Amino acid sequence: MSDKLQALVAGALTNVRNPRVDNDVISAGMVQSLDIDSQGSVSITFVLGRDDPATLVREIRKAVRAVEGVRDVEIDVIEPTGSQAPSGAQARGGSTLEQAPSQQPKLTPKLGTIIAVSSGKGGVGKSTIAANLAVALVGMGKRVGIMDADIYGPNIPRIFGVSEQPPVVGGKVIPLESHGVKLISIGLLIERDAPAIWRGPIVVKVISQFLEDVDWGELDYFIVDLPPGTGDAQLSLTQTVRVKGAIIVTTPQEMAVGDALRGAKMFEKVAVPVLGIVENMSYFCCPHCGEQSDVFMNGGGQRLADELDVKLLGRVPLQAGLADLADGGEPVVIAAPDSPASKALSEIARNVIDSAGGKAVSLPVITG
Repeated sequence: MSDKLQALVAGALTNVRNPRVDNDVISAGMVQSLDIDSQGSVSITFVLGRDDPATLVREIRKAVRAVEGVRDVEIDVIEPTGSQAPSGAQARGGSTLEQAPSQQPKLTPKLGTIIAVSSGKGGVGKSTIAANLAVALVGMGKRVGIMDADIYGPNIPRIFGVSEQPPVVGGKVIPLESHGVKLISIGLLIERDAPAIWRGPIVVKVISQFLEDVDWGELDYFIVDLPPGTGDAQLSLTQTVRVKGAIIVTTPQEMAVGDALRGAKMFEKVAVPVLGIVENMSYFCCPHCGEQSDVFMNGGGQRLADELDVKLLGRVPLQAGLADLADGGEPVVIAAPDSPASKALSEIARNVIDSAGGKAVSLPVITG
């Protein structure tokens, strides 16, 4: 790559200022390394202290992407040498963002494009969105796997209608398959009514084993259904593998949007871009006349997307029978493909492909 592009990227970085030190990130010594390959992919090692605004990561990504000739941007965030987190500054779930060990996430090309589906709070339909996104991608000819990382509330097996333990062959766990999606969940490995009372290190170990000890084969997309909040599961995933981006699921109410905002900020802190927002339970669609009614507040998802400067990937309506389909192991995009919720979820899948990209290889759609 030419010295000219290197100079243009460096110049763009000088326009990003850290208000804490009243200086640009280059002059402040926050850019530890800057590498650009022959295809225009930019890799930056960025030093971010506990008192620095996490939004700097997003500002850097936006500034560099705007440079003509840049194809992609990867940012590895590290802590200043010797920095310490303030006593008791713990993230929800028992993890401390500032105390998280800096490590290089692994490249896992066989898993394809890794997408984390997260939410700030429980009960917003995150697992339903993740499952239907996976199935919709399969319907578009993609090879898809889904990892249920919601250790404390694993719902993926129920939504996909599976319950048997996955087999082990040659020391590798073989993921189950349902509706064309490969899947693994702690819910398949413990008794259905057994509570998962596990501390952080065990959660980290389970996620690591799901990534390394499961024979996923070759995938185009790898969906990770994360637990609500900003705890050990989120940190473990982002420190273990290179996550392409996160999807934040919220409902329209301001309380849910506020929690979702904190979840999005966590991903910024660990240099994972937010691909967009999904607003679930956006409105009720009458099954008889098709009239739309706002059950909760409206516009919360769009306001969150605007604040984060990301896309609103879609709005999924409340729909009669949707919960029954999920409980019965029938994702709505298959069980009721012409319904408003199914159409919204399929559009979200198309928007995710546009935002995240993925492998060029795709399989023919098999029906029947």
